[in-house]
Amino acid sequence: MGTFSTPCEIGNITDRERIVSLPRMLVDAASEYTWAPRKELERIGVGTEKKDLSFVMANGQHITRNVGFAIVRVGERFTVDEVVFAEEGDLLLLGARALVGLNLAVDSEPFPAAQASDLVRPFRAPEIGAALPRPSLSAYASLRQTRCCLGYV
Repeated sequence: MGTFSTPCEIGNITDRERIVSLPRMLVDAASEYTWAPRKELERIGVGTEKKDLSFVMANGQHITRNVGFAIVRVGERFTVDEVVFAEEGDLLLLGARALVGLNLAVDSEPFPAAQASDLVRPFRAPEIGAALPRPSLSAYASLRQTRCCLGYV
């Protein structure tokens, strides 16, 4: 499956005027947490709520990071979530918990290359009780062949 990024804002939960805009957050539904730069979180006053949590990275490496509470905003939608204080070299991620709180879902659908810039559209949920179709592996071959977008649930 292809990857894609989205602009995101992270804000202080007690002082909503203190916000950092992050132009490219990798959308990662496999990551539970949202990861934002430690320096930016500290600059807007997000405090450490959980110290030295253990994480297992995709490559199997074990690391520890601090976690704080923040407002996560994508477009007009927002939620409060736990945000990992990412260190230099860490990926900036919009994780699954934030996606659920934002009521957004990753949507993959084959599309012509001419429409590659059309990355956001409303998510059409199936009727209640309807079986969900299983996409073929070829639908996930590359971002050119697969539309990856955030859609409303």
